Amino acid sequence: MKGIVLAGGSGSRLYPLTRTIVKQLLPIYDKPMIYYPLSVLMLAGIREVLIISTPRDISRFEDLLGDGSQWGMRFEYAVQDEPKGIAQALTIGEDFLTGSSVALILGDNVLYGHGLTEVLTRARRRVEEDGRAVIFGYYVKDPSAYGVVVLDDDMRPQRIVEKPKEAISHWAVVGLYLYPSDAPEVASQIRPSARGELEISDVNQVYLERGLLDVELLGRGYAWLDTGTFESLLEAGKFIEVIERRQGLKIACPEEIAFLKGFIDGKQLRRLAEPLMKSRYGKYLLDVLEEAER
Repeated sequence: MKGIVLAGGSGSRLYPLTRTIVKQLLPIYDKPMIYYPLSVLMLAGIREVLIISTPRDISRFEDLLGDGSQWGMRFEYAVQDEPKGIAQALTIGEDFLTGSSVALILGDNVLYGHGLTEVLTRARRRVEEDGRAVIFGYYVKDPSAYGVVVLDDDMRPQRIVEKPKEAISHWAVVGLYLYPSDAPEVASQIRPSARGELEISDVNQVYLERGLLDVELLGRGYAWLDTGTFESLLEAGKFIEVIERRQGLKIACPEEIAFLKGFIDGKQLRRLAEPLMKSRYGKYLLDVLEEAER
């Protein structure tokens, strides 16, 4: 399985912050926003990732992330000339995927919770072994601002509805989608919506109609944060700060995840940490290594 991070868009809701910098490079507490979705892919064991952004901003991601080799990964980059919908990421990434299954995640989504790695691993296995598509549901009080999935009594998906006026379901669809290898073909066959975009909900609907759509529900104990507004960006930063300061453990630290997943060894982690020793971040990486060597 390969990964795609969609990190484009105009970020108009965060203007004027996004006048000179793309939203996904804004900080969430102590890390760039894109570290959080990238870390989700890493927790799923994915090592090849395509980052998609705007013509103006793609070079900034290349400057930050490089080719991924420092984390034992491989990054490629592609441009989305205009924001024509989430599903367009699948067609843009077709050559990169080369027939692989895919995990597509939005660059402004933060996921956190005990057991997340196991949930991601289980979902990935379902895609790779059974050819099914997997989406993730998160319980929200007010579903009117989200795409939601309607479930039957056995918690199987029945319908997907965008921003329902009535609370027909409280399970919002998270910005993380796992698809089998035919996803680019499915995306290429859907038609633009009334707003001129290729909607990811239409891709999900195709798999639902084929009887190949599963839903992993993220209930109590999980946090899903969409950081597209000033309020939600501030809330996400506060949430990360509280957890990290209380536990002394970092959330979405790619170097640590790469080390613990075996993408890099201790020598590489030390090489990454030493130039950063004037910062708390570098000292934390060294602490991770020393703890592992005890």
